[in-house]
Amino acid sequence: MKSYLCKYIPPRSDFLQTMSIEEKQWMTQHGEYMNGLLKRGFIVAHGPVMDDAGGYGVSLYQIPDEQDIVALTADDPIVKNGAGHYEHYVMPHLTARS
Repeated sequence: MKSYLCKYIPPRSDFLQTMSIEEKQWMTQHGEYMNGLLKRGFIVAHGPVMDDAGGYGVSLYQIPDEQDIVALTADDPIVKNGAGHYEHYVMPHLTARS
């Protein structure tokens, strides 16, 4: 198994406050996508982070060795629609509550 901290970087610092109707639809699809990965066991936890410099999203992944983290985050509807991108950070060890 491989573990990652993934940070969703929105397209602008005030994205959460200024989303268009279309972006809100993509964000709803993003939430459904992330919850689907959670149910499949690929995500340990995910959610928004409020920051004075601008909000962003964080997700912790624990995925099989053959799974590609870049492919998983590239399939996120918010990214597929061009509204932001992910940064990926390898975690050599992840311990989580059960």
